[in-house]
Amino acid sequence: MNRVLITFAAFLLMLTSLSCSAPLSTREKGAAIGTVGGAGLGAIIGSATGHAGAGAGIGGLIGLGVGALIGDQLQRQEQTQTQQQGQFEQNQAEIERQRREIERLRQQREY
Repeated sequence: MNRVLITFAAFLLMLTSLSCSAPLSTREKGAAIGTVGGAGLGAIIGSATGHAGAGAGIGGLIGLGVGALIGDQLQRQEQTQTQQQGQFEQNQAEIERQRREIERLRQQREY
């Protein structure tokens, strides 16, 4: 049981130190959440077989990989949305420019 607590404390310490150094990307957040979740789940499963430390280690590694993959997909979606928002704003600016030009031409024709 002490081994599980030490492993969990080490993961929390690692997560805390990483989060203080710089803002985490979505991929890094996913990896961190996956690592902690996988280690916890692995420790629970491992404790049933008497190998909580090994279960936490294996679960942490699997959780790291899965969390990083999910985080990567979420980060790609965020980038796509950011690009689409930029394109939308450019289109809106162009529409507004054309609207002003039409209005200017109407006023010229009236004089």
